Amino acid sequence: PVPRVPCVRWSDVGGQEEAKRSLVESVLLPLRRPELFSRGRALRRRSGVLLYGPPGTGKTLLAKAACTECALRFLAVKGPELLDPYVGQSEANVRSLFEAARAAAPSLVFFDEIDALAPRRGHAADGGGVMDRVVAQLCAELDGAVGSGDDGVADATGAPTRPIVFVLGATNRADLLDPALLRPGRFDQLVFIPPCGSRTQHAAVLRALTRRLPLGPDVRLDELASRLPPVLTGADLYALCADALGAATRELLDAEPTP
Repeated sequence: PVPRVPCVRWSDVGGQEEAKRSLVESVLLPLRRPELFSRGRALRRRSGVLLYGPPGTGKTLLAKAACTECALRFLAVKGPELLDPYVGQSEANVRSLFEAARAAAPSLVFFDEIDALAPRRGHAADGGGVMDRVVAQLCAELDGAVGSGDDGVADATGAPTRPIVFVLGATNRADLLDPALLRPGRFDQLVFIPPCGSRTQHAAVLRALTRRLPLGPDVRLDELASRLPPVLTGADLYALCADALGAATRELLDAEPTP
């Protein structure tokens, strides 16, 4: 993937305030106050954050927004994209991804569908042990993203001691991941991304989705939110807005005089 800074802001993500707060603490604080994470300090920068929850709840959007707000270059891959049938190539792909991230630092690597890349070792249906080696390589790269022992993210003056690379993973099934990835120093912060479960959350997502759309004077998003089913994902609400936009476009075209 080509490193780039996305154009997604926190305001584009409706709701999910707890997840936003967790990402700010894990990503923005080490960038703004690196001296707090210097050698010998009690604080250590997290090397990885795992976003988990049902499909369509906004995990990818949150990752992009974190990159934009923190001015990080974004490298995104879906787990299966790194897998290769040739012996040793899958592990090499993981190494190359992190090398690109270090070269583009400060950066953030986002693994979508990470459970497809790093399932529990010994349970994957591959006779050659490819998945086991990929998991081992990913663990090694996560260890190297921050360092080990007493090495912090900055020296006493606040200058970075190594390229700053953050790692985010996203999965619908955290229980499918190899446990070694979830130990301290790797994906040691798990953030649940739930579907919208209240009228207030529905309205917040609708406002984010429609803030660039020309709404009619009679549109009341809070009233609309109160008429929706109790549990919906961001993807469900996006589909609702897309259908409404399509219907409005058809009405506009139908109202035009036929040449």
